[in-house]
Amino acid sequence: MQFKDIDGQRVVINRLTEIIDSGRVSHAQMIVGGCQGDGLQLAVAYMQYLSCQHRQHYAEGDLRADSCGQCPSCKKIAAGVHPDLLFVYPTATTTSVKKDPSSEVFATRFREFAVQTQWRGSLNEWYGALGVENKQGMIRERDADAVVERLAVKPYEGGWKMCVVWMAEKMNLSFANKLLKTLEEPTGQTVIMLVCDTDQPLLATIKSRVQTLRLAGDAASALADADDGFAPMLVAWLRQLFKLRMKELAAEVDKLSALNREQLKRFLLFAQEVVEDCYMCHMVNTPSHLNSGDERFDANFPTMITANNVEAICNALNEAQFAIERNAYVKIALMQLSFAISKALKRR
Repeated sequence: MQFKDIDGQRVVINRLTEIIDSGRVSHAQMIVGGCQGDGLQLAVAYMQYLSCQHRQHYAEGDLRADSCGQCPSCKKIAAGVHPDLLFVYPTATTTSVKKDPSSEVFATRFREFAVQTQWRGSLNEWYGALGVENKQGMIRERDADAVVERLAVKPYEGGWKMCVVWMAEKMNLSFANKLLKTLEEPTGQTVIMLVCDTDQPLLATIKSRVQTLRLAGDAASALADADDGFAPMLVAWLRQLFKLRMKELAAEVDKLSALNREQLKRFLLFAQEVVEDCYMCHMVNTPSHLNSGDERFDANFPTMITANNVEAICNALNEAQFAIERNAYVKIALMQLSFAISKALKRR
């Protein structure tokens, strides 16, 4: 994966190559946000450039430098087989792995998935490739043991010891605490890169110990990437919140409840992104990026998100995601969320 293969993010990329060339590489870094897939692609391209034996520098064009893509290190990283680069990611039990899932167990499958999707696959696509069904993926303590063990030994090829934690917001408390020790006491020539869509679930102690890079994705593209076909469901559900007719609302809640927990969490995250986008566009008096296919809804809903209710709506969506993460009864959590949002919308 070379920087030239990544759409956009040229300012960020040029800054990263400049830092690496100057020798001021931070041992603990985090990439947050951007359009779907940018984070992992950027992390892999970063590690490839860091380890490249023949870095290329350009006098013209929008890239100042890139990895060569041809040296042994570049080829190994692009194929996901570099012995000094460890990937950690959410896993769950499957029909073939009935207990103790870990990144190490699924290493071959993740490598095939990553290469096939050009390091741009979504979390939902990864779960589909695993076949986890309705289970929730997680990064566990045994993954942290693998990180500690790998980073404690000398690099096989004499360069950097590298670790990419993809979807870091999925780490549990045990993993986070063990990772924290590694971040506090890193060994030489070590780089740990956390990649996440949002850093809100992460411990404050983790966030305080990493150098954070927030990617600015195009809002319209980000909403489209996050949609997953959720827009019509969101419109139908919100319409019933306006009317608050219990029979019809219960029917929409039943439809949402048919989603598995990971899909439902993504739906709620999509709803939150829509709300935040509507509010920001309302603040600067620009058209919303909402494009649900329902012109009347797209025109009217953004006007209902104001400073009087945006915080309450986002808090309610966050609480619902938290409840579903903790295996709460889905229909009750969604009905409570519906009442909370209906009440907040009346305060516009």
